[in-house]
Amino acid sequence: MTGDPQRMSIPPTQQPGSSARPPAPPARPAPQGSAPSASGPGAPPQGVQGQAVQGHGAPARRPGGFAPAARAISPGDLERSGAIVSTITKVFQSRVVGQENLRLSLLTALAAGGHVLLESVPGLAKTTAASALASSITGSFARIQCTPDLMPNDIIGTQIFNYGSGTFTTQLGPVHANVVLLDEINRSSAKTQSAMLEAMQERQTSIGGEVYRLPEPFMVLATQNPIEEEGTYVLPEAQMDRFLMKEILTYPRPAEEHEILDRSTAGSLTGPREAVGTVTLEDVRFLQQMVDQVYVDPAVKRYIIDLVFTTRGSGPRPVPNLTQSVRVGASPRGSLALMRVGQAHALLHGRDYVTPDDVRAMRYGVLRHRLVLTFDALASGIKPEQIIDAVFHAVPMP
Repeated sequence: MTGDPQRMSIPPTQQPGSSARPPAPPARPAPQGSAPSASGPGAPPQGVQGQAVQGHGAPARRPGGFAPAARAISPGDLERSGAIVSTITKVFQSRVVGQENLRLSLLTALAAGGHVLLESVPGLAKTTAASALASSITGSFARIQCTPDLMPNDIIGTQIFNYGSGTFTTQLGPVHANVVLLDEINRSSAKTQSAMLEAMQERQTSIGGEVYRLPEPFMVLATQNPIEEEGTYVLPEAQMDRFLMKEILTYPRPAEEHEILDRSTAGSLTGPREAVGTVTLEDVRFLQQMVDQVYVDPAVKRYIIDLVFTTRGSGPRPVPNLTQSVRVGASPRGSLALMRVGQAHALLHGRDYVTPDDVRAMRYGVLRHRLVLTFDALASGIKPEQIIDAVFHAVPMP
């Protein structure tokens, strides 16, 4: 196997965030217990905000085969969630030009209660985007510049001996904040990264035998530079898997870069001249609670399982020669991430139920760092996004 993408039946990679569907596969029977689809000929006409239009005396029903019979979230709670998302979006757009995929990824991760790994060459607003998200929340924010000599105690905190009283007092580190920015996380040592692993997964730190809970909400935004490998430590797979999403930033378009220059000359590049508004920590907790209530149909859950199993070389329609390019597929944490991100994506778009398109929308960010490629695939230049597209192309949509 030479890693030839054609032999692996990989379709052309789509742009991140694209929700275009692959060619329609042969239909399969709907899973037991799932509602019939309302799309296609004979479906009830759709009204405003996705409501089915009542006709011929028949009672109105919710559209699609993935919505519950009764609303999972009340209209008032959906409206409040939309207002919170709108406020955060305004703050983000006042600080960052373009980068819509990044904005959606950060908002989705915040609503889902997960962490994000940002990767790009220098100068593409990774740090600016993280601080913009933090500035939209009235919580605490800490920025940690990772270096090879950074020790775990510099992050989580330490005990200080008081000579006057003869006792130790605990001084908490910067990780005890609502939003933590880890700049160039791959420059910190393995020992420091292991301390962050406990904080990210267990939402706690251990100092002098005492356990200290981290504040809620808690979100880590880590950045790394892929072009400078000298003096860096590759993140272990266990820590990579703890990130809900990995977003790769791209260069802005000419019009966006022109706006960056305009903002610089106007003196509004580092921040807006007028305050846009903020949301409270209670609002963020409310948003995360609403994500928990978003309904996931059994057919969508089965779709997620089929996708993850296909990355492992099995599934309903395995991708030919996939195991020769993928050494390790997505773990069960990948299934949980796909579902959780799908719930958050649906809520951000004003729905209380998940569709297959919600699962597809953020597929690159959820899976690109969970696939371990073989040496042949790396030598042939196969990208994780190509493999992800091949998997989604092979698995039939419900």
